[in-house]
Parts: sequence; C-alpha cells; structure tokens
Amino acid sequence: MSDTNVLFQPFKLKTLELPNRIVMAPMTRSHAVDGIPGPVNADYYRKRAEGGVGLILSEGTVINRPSSRNDPGIPFFHGADALSGWKAVADAVHGAGGKMGPQLWHTGSVKSFQTEWVPDTPVESPSGLVAPNEPRGNIMSDADIADTIAAFAQAALDAKNAGFDTFEIHGAHGYLIDQFFWSGTNLRTDRFGGKTIRERATFAREVVAAMRAAVGPDFPIILRVSQWKQQDFAARLATTPDEMTDWLGPLVDAGVDIIHASQRRFWEPEFPELDGENGLNFAGWAKKLTGAATISVGSVGLSGDFMTAFAGEGSATAGLDELVSRMERDEFDLIAVGRALITDAAWTAKVRDNKTDALLGFDPATLGELV
Repeated sequence: MSDTNVLFQPFKLKTLELPNRIVMAPMTRSHAVDGIPGPVNADYYRKRAEGGVGLILSEGTVINRPSSRNDPGIPFFHGADALSGWKAVADAVHGAGGKMGPQLWHTGSVKSFQTEWVPDTPVESPSGLVAPNEPRGNIMSDADIADTIAAFAQAALDAKNAGFDTFEIHGAHGYLIDQFFWSGTNLRTDRFGGKTIRERATFAREVVAAMRAAVGPDFPIILRVSQWKQQDFAARLATTPDEMTDWLGPLVDAGVDIIHASQRRFWEPEFPELDGENGLNFAGWAKKLTGAATISVGSVGLSGDFMTAFAGEGSATAGLDELVSRMERDEFDLIAVGRALITDAAWTAKVRDNKTDALLGFDPATLGELV
C-alpha cells in the first residue's frame, strides 16, 4: 500500500478550507420523509464528518420547480421545513468539525430506476426527451427555463444562508442540465440549443451566472459534469480537448470554481489516443484545460466500477495506489469517495491512520438504511 499522506494535505479555495483532499460524493439515499431531512439524515452526515471526510457533498436535493424530483424520498431544498432541516444537517456536520455543501438538483425527465413513483405534474426537459428518440414529458418554454434558473439561484442563496461552506450544481449523469448539454436530448433551435457543445451549454452558463450573482464573488461553487449518462454509458459530450474547452471553459468563466468530473472509473484516461493508457483522466484534462480546481470520482474502494458494486463486488482498498500516484503528480485536487463511505463512515480516518486492514468493503445491504 502506498503512503497516503498526499491525500491528507490541506486545501483552500476562496472561503473553503479543508483539512484533507477526501470528498464524500453525493449519493441518492431516498430517506427524507416527505422531502424533509430530519435527525436521521443529520446523524448520517455527522458520522462521516467524525470519520474524517474533508468535504461532505449531500445527496441530491431538489430546487423549487414542479417535478424536479423523481423519487418521493429525495429531499427538497426549498420551503421552510426543508431548509430548517438542512440547516440542522449543516450544524451537525460543523459540530463534528466537518465542512459540507448540498448538491442542488433537477432530475429533468429521467425516471428513477428504484421506484415506480411519478410526480403529480409532467416532467420537463429541453426537448421533451429522456434519451435520443425517447419522448417523455414536456418541452420547456422560455418561461419554464427562466423560472428554473431563478430557482437554482434561490437555492444557492438559501445554501449560503443555511451556513453551508459551498454547494454543488448537479450537471451530470443525464439529468436536466446534462440534457441541455447532450445533442441527443437537446434539439432546440433557440439560443438554448445548437449544433455545438458551447451553444448547448448556454442554459448551464446562465444557471451558474445567476447562482454566482446570488452568493457573491467569494462563495465557492462546484459543478458536477460527466461524459456518460445513465441513459447511455458510452455517451461523450466532448470527443477532443478543444470540445472540452468549449464546454467547460465558459462555465468556469461564468463562476464555477471547482469542476467535479465524474467517471465510472477514475483511473481511465480521458483521451488515451493523445497521451496513452496512463494519460490524464477526465478531472486531469478539465484542470489542464480550464485552470480550475477539480474533483475526480469513480469507483474508489470498489472493484471494477460502481455499477458492479450493486451486485456486491467490493474491495475496500481498490484503487488507492493508483489514486495516490495521480494525486502526487497533481493531476487533480480532490477525490470523491462514494459507496465505500455508505458502509464505512470511518473509511477516511482508517486510510489516514494506515489501518486499511480494518476498512469495510461496500455492502449493498447498507443502501436500505442510513447507518
């Protein structure tokens, strides 16, 4: 096992000061009764802070927009009760010495694979599609788009007012913002569509700019993006570095401080045809091309990738040597750990204290409750 000291160096960006480089990845848990986070949710996140995680990103929590969620257990990030609940979560994490940001979300036209539940009002997306040639829900009007941008901005302000240290915009994995990015689901002919990724990123840029205006210049903003979609694991928004620059550069200019670059496997090179099998991963290229700080993520502590983890495949130390190597060469700034932290709240502290023999492998049974 490699020396993991590089993972435990402090990180500072604007007002965000972290004791180490470990991030708890946002993961849908569906345990918010009536959409309101309660004591059980606060305890769940507090335990990860006590376990040494540098930055906790919450499960996706949805903005104030009809049909913004696709599961009844997903929490709201609007309304007095939900915001009070989230403030209690933030307070609990801070009380344990941790730092935290909510992930702000709109699921678009994507249906949950965990439930048959559907919202009371029609789902919405850029072009009324859930995937290429698969209609589902309404095409968003100009008014719908304006209201959605305003709802993201209000959520940003509410996150700051609740005492969070940052927030993450969910722009990945085939949900609403990503549906604007993707040519397969954005067929619009107005200014929110277009043939190029730069044109199709207009909606995201306006979301980011509105959120930046809401919180001021010093509050750090994270944006999660991905090439892959749950609708199509092989999908790619940017097939060259130039396309990636056209996609991500303007988003950084609009106010993004940290790009959370989601891969299924963090160790895979993004453009192997350019720099080989050991080349930069997605987060590495995003950092190189934009100059922004980046978070990498993808199957840390799992064998294979996160999808096989649902079948019970897991190795508590999987990927650590590769992770240390990439961090030591400054490929990316932070690393997000997902399912390993669901089962083992003390995963970070065990790695820090060189107690990797005590790490618990991911157990899918723990998805059924908050422990």
